[in-house]
Amino acid sequence: GHPTRPSFQAALFSARRGVCHAAMFFHISMGRQLYVQPQFFGPNLRQTIVDKLHTEVEGTCTSRYGFVIIVTSIENIGKGKILEGSGLASFHVQFKAIVFRPFKGEVLDAVVTQVTHFGFFAQAGPLQIFVHNFALPPDMGYQDTNPPRIVSEDNQVKIEKDDEVRLKLIGMRIELNDILALGSMKEDYLGVIS
Repeated sequence: GHPTRPSFQAALFSARRGVCHAAMFFHISMGRQLYVQPQFFGPNLRQTIVDKLHTEVEGTCTSRYGFVIIVTSIENIGKGKILEGSGLASFHVQFKAIVFRPFKGEVLDAVVTQVTHFGFFAQAGPLQIFVHNFALPPDMGYQDTNPPRIVSEDNQVKIEKDDEVRLKLIGMRIELNDILALGSMKEDYLGVIS
């Protein structure tokens, strides 16, 4: 299906402090092959398939769609096929889901999770972002304090664990079950959100 923006993406991460912008959320149609054991055949089979879909899909990451946040509706459950020798039944399920798929060049807000002498890690929803010292303004450097922080030369700007920052994604590597991202704070309007 073609990605469309969901109407409620702003609320998706309200429980977390990482604020993500709408362009990274898409409401799409997806398909999945599910396998059900024989003891679940019966009057509650449909509910078993729906529950299994939510359990197996939500919170996962795919290289094609990104992070699957929530299944919003079931479009179709195909006819089951018994797999010879195992007794399992295979069902193809078509469904709609909200996915979080960031792109290089996008700006997002994140929460700092760890500061190291190489830079810092931040979290934006399910996405972990690393900001290397080379991607920080030139006047900022690591300070080995407790807690560790990155500080500007004039001491006006400090970055510590749990601070909110605005970053630009400058690089991404999509792996089988995860998206690894590199961020930058070198451009205008990026940095600590006060």
